[in-house]
Amino acid sequence: MKSNSSNQIKKFFSEIHFSRNDVWDFALILVGALIQAAAMSLFLVPADLVSGGISGLAQLIHHYTEFPIGLMVFLGNIPLFILGWKHLGGPRFAIRTVVSIIAFSAFTDLLMLFLPRGGVTDDPVLNTIYGGLLLGVGLGIVYRGRGTSGGSDILGRILNFRFHLTISHAYLITDSLVVLAAGFVFGWTKALYGLVLIYVSGLAAELALEGTNVVRSAMIVTTQTDAITQAIMKDLERGVTILEGTGGYTGEPRDVVYCVVSRMDVPRLKTLVHENDPHAFMVIGQAQEALGEGFTPLKVDHH
Repeated sequence: MKSNSSNQIKKFFSEIHFSRNDVWDFALILVGALIQAAAMSLFLVPADLVSGGISGLAQLIHHYTEFPIGLMVFLGNIPLFILGWKHLGGPRFAIRTVVSIIAFSAFTDLLMLFLPRGGVTDDPVLNTIYGGLLLGVGLGIVYRGRGTSGGSDILGRILNFRFHLTISHAYLITDSLVVLAAGFVFGWTKALYGLVLIYVSGLAAELALEGTNVVRSAMIVTTQTDAITQAIMKDLERGVTILEGTGGYTGEPRDVVYCVVSRMDVPRLKTLVHENDPHAFMVIGQAQEALGEGFTPLKVDHH
């Protein structure tokens, strides 16, 4: 038994190889954890606003015991980390999770020692908006460093694995239960503000993780393939791909022009298509990210 444990530890450390990218990831995780801790210390804790997860439970316990929130977050994540070990993606992901949890816990307790206990404002709306924004931005930066905040993230993955719940539904269940408990402790008005805070932080996390570089993808069914293709390449300076399609009703072959453009290019794209084929059928969708020539360079992730 002792030999097996020793072998597992050796295997764990043998799989860890740090690179320059890893250093950058850990820097992002530390910065993100600091921003999250600032949100807790400046807005959430002074205003009795709970965002769910282990940190939310820690706030509820702190309300009655004055036990340090950061320390409770750390202790509360230990059993979840043990349960979720097999589903965390290997040693590198596990290390990032540990760093994130320890940093957030330590920063939270340190900042609460030096920052005003009353926070920045006593306005619940401002605390909700700015607390949610800071919390979400910090979480998004942690995600950019390929880390996780622990707590709901780990529990959500466990629920997804064990009960086949979607990650979003798992988060909804875990966070809603904590906010429900906050309603009994802090009152239902603050619990409702907490729901708004969760929504705001989710939007901010997505923005911090993916940036504002949301692009549009267009599929154009046309009989004037050459004219539209040349117009897009010349006027918009965007590449196109010609797909072969078949009309479901007529059974006739149809070309489908596929291209990716920026949001600012969409009005001009519509004009070009109309000018060259007024009877064309076009679908414009939102793409989270475009990688390659003309957009963000495509980089290889060696991890």
